[in-house]
Amino acid sequence: MLLNALLASYQGYWTTGEGENEVEHYDYPDVWTSFAQESLMNVFLYTAIALVVVLLAVGLFVRYKRSESLKAYTRTALALAVGFAVTVIVAMLSLEFFDMQENGYVFDIVLWPAVVCAAVVILSIAAAYVASLYSKKAFRLTGIIAGSLSAASLVAVIVCLCVYFASGDAESNNGVTVTSTESLAMYLCAVGLIAVIVALAFFCGRKDKKGFDSKSISYAAVCIALSFALSYIAPIHMPQGGSVTIASLAPLMIYSYMFGTRKGVFAGAVYGLLQIIQDPWIIHPAQMFLDYPIAFAAIGLSGMFAHVKALEKVPQVQIALGGIVASVLRFAAHLFSGVFAFSYLAPDVDAWIYSLGYNATYVFPDIAIAIAVCVIVFSSKAFMKQVKKFSAPAKTDAPVSEGEAQSVSSDMTVSETAAADDRAAMSGTPDQKA
Repeated sequence: MLLNALLASYQGYWTTGEGENEVEHYDYPDVWTSFAQESLMNVFLYTAIALVVVLLAVGLFVRYKRSESLKAYTRTALALAVGFAVTVIVAMLSLEFFDMQENGYVFDIVLWPAVVCAAVVILSIAAAYVASLYSKKAFRLTGIIAGSLSAASLVAVIVCLCVYFASGDAESNNGVTVTSTESLAMYLCAVGLIAVIVALAFFCGRKDKKGFDSKSISYAAVCIALSFALSYIAPIHMPQGGSVTIASLAPLMIYSYMFGTRKGVFAGAVYGLLQIIQDPWIIHPAQMFLDYPIAFAAIGLSGMFAHVKALEKVPQVQIALGGIVASVLRFAAHLFSGVFAFSYLAPDVDAWIYSLGYNATYVFPDIAIAIAVCVIVFSSKAFMKQVKKFSAPAKTDAPVSEGEAQSVSSDMTVSETAAADDRAAMSGTPDQKA
C-alpha cells in the first residue's frame, strides 16, 4: 500500500510551458527518491555489517579447520564483496540521477559526458586486465589504446566543464559570485597542493615497483569500487557536502600500502572524479579540483611509511601515520575550498573559522574510522603475509665490489677449466691451452 502511494506521488505531475520549454513539476518531488535513498542506505548498511560478520566467521572457521582452502575462500569472499559493491553503486547512483532530475539539477553538458567518461575508464580497466591474461605485448597495446580513449574522454569532460563554468550557470545556480581574487587564490592553492602530493608520492614511492601490471590494475578497480560503494553508507551527511562514512577510505589506504604511493595517488584521484557524480557541489573549476580529485588523491599517500624500516614490525603504526598525513592534506584541500568558495554560506562568521569548523566535523571522524578498521585488519598476520607480497620494494641490482668481482671471475675460470677437462677426458684428447 505504501509503495503504491509512493509510486503514485512520484508519477503525478503537472507541466508548464510548451514544446522544448515544457517543464514537469511533480506533486511531491522529493517523496520517492528521498525515501528510497534513505531506506536503501539503511538496508545496505545492515547488509554490509552482516556480510562482514558472516565472511569473517566463515573465514576463521576455514583458517583453523581447512587452512589449505583459505586462499580459495578468500577469492570467493572478495568476489561476493565486489558484487555487493557493484549492486550498491548501481542502485544508489540511479537514485541520485533520479533525484537530480526531479530537482532540476541535471545539466546535460556536464552529467552525461562524465557518465560516458566513467564508463570508458571502467571498460578500459576491464580490457587491460583481459589482455594481460594473454601476453605482455597484448597488455601494452591494449593499455595504450585504453589509456588514449580514457584521456580523450577526460579531455571532453574538461572541455564541457569549461563551457559550463564560462556560461556562469555554476555560480548562478548556487546563488554565489566568486571574485577574481578568490578565484586566483583557489588556483594557487590547487597548484600548491598538487605539487606537494606529487612530490610526496614520488619521494615516498621511490622504492615502489614502477608501472602498472594486471594485478595493480585489477586491485585498483576493486578497491575503488569498494570505497565508492562504502561511501554511500554514511550515517552522517553534511548540509553542503561531505559525510562520515563506514570506513569508505580504508580500501584506498590499503591499496596505497600494497602498491605504493604513486599508484595510490592515481587511484585516489580516480575515486575523487567518481565522487563528482555521486555528490556534486560545483561552483568553480578550482573548487571542483580541490574538493574532489585533489582531496582524495591525498588519501593515496596513506602508504607513505610502508618501507620505513624502523616501523616494519608495527604495520598498524605505518598505516595509521600515513592515514593521518593523508587526512591533513585532504583537510587542507577542503579548507581552502570552503574559505574561498563557500564563505557566503556563513556571512556573519570569519571564513577561516567557518571552514575549519565545518570540514573538521566530517574529515577527521571519517579518517578515524578508516584508520581504526585498517589497524584491526593489519593486526592479522595472515593478511599482512599476503600484503607483503605486493608491498615489497622493487629489486635493485646491488653494486659489486672489486674483490667480489675478482672472486666471481676466479670461480668462473675454475669452473670453465674443470668443464674443459671433463670434455677432454670424455673425448680422450688432452685439452690444448695457448
